[in-house]
Amino acid sequence: MKTLSSVLLTSFFCFLFGCNATEPEMQLQPANLAIATEVSTDGSGMVTFSASADNSTNYQFYFGDGASMTSSDGQVSYIYKVSEVYTVKVIASSIDKLTTEKTIEVSVKVSISTLGYTSSASYSGMTLVWQDEFDGISLNSSNWKHETGGSGWGNNELQYYQEQNTQVENGLLVIKAKKENVGGKDYTSSRIITQGKRAYIYGRVDIRAKLPKGQGLWPALWMLGSNISAVGWPKCGEIDIMEMIGGVGKDNKIYGTVHWDNAGSYASYGGNQSLTNGKIFADEFHVFSIVWNASSITWYLDDVKYHVIDITPDGLSELKGEAFFIFNVAVGGNWPGSPDPATTFPQLMAVDYIRVFQ
Repeated sequence: MKTLSSVLLTSFFCFLFGCNATEPEMQLQPANLAIATEVSTDGSGMVTFSASADNSTNYQFYFGDGASMTSSDGQVSYIYKVSEVYTVKVIASSIDKLTTEKTIEVSVKVSISTLGYTSSASYSGMTLVWQDEFDGISLNSSNWKHETGGSGWGNNELQYYQEQNTQVENGLLVIKAKKENVGGKDYTSSRIITQGKRAYIYGRVDIRAKLPKGQGLWPALWMLGSNISAVGWPKCGEIDIMEMIGGVGKDNKIYGTVHWDNAGSYASYGGNQSLTNGKIFADEFHVFSIVWNASSITWYLDDVKYHVIDITPDGLSELKGEAFFIFNVAVGGNWPGSPDPATTFPQLMAVDYIRVFQ
């Protein structure tokens, strides 16, 4: 039995410390997180995600290409731009900010639109001497071979070139740049060349291609002198049919440039051309061309001339020799700089054809 003194003591203690306070409620972490997907089969790249978890009031989706989305009910739809197997992470959060996460893989097929400019299949006074329309299911080894590795390629580039980033499908050559760690590099891509297989001097070259976009992306369609193994660069000469340095305000501009050795000193000369009305080179296909003869090299975008160099001076003899082709997508490097948080991966360069006329 409580005495009067004990009751008074208890009352005084409760007055000081609040005996009527309730115990804090137990915080509950989300549990049993489940993720379902519905992948469109029409080539649109649309994927619908459904996530559910006990005790969850919010879901954060990370789609594997740099993009993310938040949903209160766990239902989201997302459109991917590039065919790929994506690792998707979902984080379920409770009202108390406790979280549970889960990752899944989603295989997505995206049809590449072939809309855009198309060049002529013939030119007066010229004969088609070589073409690759990329109509097979793999790269034609009679025309192309891969260069691989992550040496930086003389420009402090950030990618590791590997064969598996090249695909031939639906009449297109596709080179993908991905954010993944291989060979100590944070990005991968591909670089293909015709060295030892196809090389030409003079003529018209048409390349129909659709380019990637984003800060740090550096697609190129170019040529090197076939004597590079003997004389090195830049004495071999280099003709850049097209280069683009990606990024906001830059995805709409291409460059045509030559590089050579000028009496023991490096020299270059280039021009550029931009799309207008908010268009960028990732929107649709364009045709990048040069007309090359013993007197000059002229650059064209969609058959419109935008740059020319006179190569008759003796100091430009490096630009009058046989040369082979290189197609690649670099990531980072001295010129473009590194990707930033707004750059999404994977990115692709799609080539419809290359045609050489003489």
